[in-house]
Amino acid sequence: MTHLAPLVERVKKRSLPTRPATAKNCHDAIFIDLVKNHSTRLHRFIIRQIGNCPDAEDLAQQAFLEAARSYDTFRGESQLSTWLYGIALNLVRNYLSRAPECRYYFVNEDVLIDRASHDPAPDFVAEQNQTMTLLQDTLDELPSHMREILLMMGLNGYTYEEAADRVGVPVGTIRSRLSRARAELRRRLGDKGFHFDD
Repeated sequence: MTHLAPLVERVKKRSLPTRPATAKNCHDAIFIDLVKNHSTRLHRFIIRQIGNCPDAEDLAQQAFLEAARSYDTFRGESQLSTWLYGIALNLVRNYLSRAPECRYYFVNEDVLIDRASHDPAPDFVAEQNQTMTLLQDTLDELPSHMREILLMMGLNGYTYEEAADRVGVPVGTIRSRLSRARAELRRRLGDKGFHFDD
């Protein structure tokens, strides 16, 4: 995460929208959390869009800066991370319209004869996409307290202790909440015809 530290420093030096001191501090804290939690994933997302181009890091930083500048326009109709990735996608589209040579590198097809593709098969990708859509839809249907504990532990990789500190409850409570949330997610997915391979 070599690109994280300079970005945080650059963000601290930029002038953010003027707000009362407490609101500005809250805004800064939310933005710093956003950078810490999404910088690596956003960078990878942009690389996947434009190829392994040195400009990916610049676009990631630009996405965070655009998010900071336009935070006041965030309406809260989606998660903050979804909004951030939308900003990044727009920047990628603009970039590709101006520099398509970074997206495609054409070679003679004879070079490819002896090379196997490392990409997964299209049917596997389609199945994965369907599974992820089903999982996301089912997560969205869960009560918020269950969804939050699943995301905190599963997606963000919190330990039981970190989650307990963040939520302000004992570790045992986190364990039982996570167990109930997993069971409910498994039940709802089963009702939709999806069963985990045990």
